[in-house]
Amino acid sequence: MGQVKQGFERQIIPVPLDRILPTRSVDKDIEQTKKYLTILTSIRELGVIEPLAVHRQQTNVEGVATFVLLDGHLRLHALKALGATEALCLLSIDDESFTYNRQINRLTPVQEHKMILTAVRSGISPALIAKVLGINIERIHERQRLLDGIAPEVVEMLKVKMVSQGVFRTLRKMKPMRQIETVELMVSANCFTQTYADMVLAASRPDMLIEKKSKLSAEVSVEELARMEREMEKLFHDYKVVEDTLGETMLFLVVAKGYLARLLRNETISGYLNRCHAELLHELTAIMEAVSSDARKPERE
Repeated sequence: MGQVKQGFERQIIPVPLDRILPTRSVDKDIEQTKKYLTILTSIRELGVIEPLAVHRQQTNVEGVATFVLLDGHLRLHALKALGATEALCLLSIDDESFTYNRQINRLTPVQEHKMILTAVRSGISPALIAKVLGINIERIHERQRLLDGIAPEVVEMLKVKMVSQGVFRTLRKMKPMRQIETVELMVSANCFTQTYADMVLAASRPDMLIEKKSKLSAEVSVEELARMEREMEKLFHDYKVVEDTLGETMLFLVVAKGYLARLLRNETISGYLNRCHAELLHELTAIMEAVSSDARKPERE
């Protein structure tokens, strides 16, 4: 078995900013966006946490090496705005930037919550965290309390999911078993919005909730709530059936797609379809692209 190829040099090196060559321009309007302002504040308070990724170019006639910037255009722009003269950089062996822009791991709310708790336990004040992130300190306190009243099983299921923070507020109104049932429905539907959670809350019986509903809405009767609950249970069952057969269905689709691709590589067949059935050819191509996309696409978060 061959060794895994190393993607970066082992040492982080300081590089003068005037030797770093951006691969794209940064629009002036970006300076007013929340993302840029957060990066600017973070660098001002803590410095650059994630080094820029660069690839060394050939040395020019003056004997000075230049570096192509692969990842970190906003960080570079912020460093220049703050008057910095150099930046710490990871030296990439390959000069490709696709990986940095395609393979991105976003922090989920649960991961963010745990990072904030770890930072606070390490002695960093919530006020400093809020200042670095450029947000109100109340939002930091809210994220600290994110999992209060949430069942551990729910936390485990949602730890790698991009969940609206309003979902946790809705889940707190339910008892632990109903929380688990709700999240299982959300996972099956691959939908993690507050609207979905509120819909399940509305269909929940009073004995499933922490606090009983004060009164029913004038538009919703007890019978309608009971019907909604039955429909939600049926929907959950249907999703489980689809989930159990999804792998086999995708296998059939991929095999069928491969057969169609082989047919369309035949110039006689593709030429005939293009002349006589152009719309059919277009639809077949679109279906093949959709199947390829679904087969490659990771689980949505």
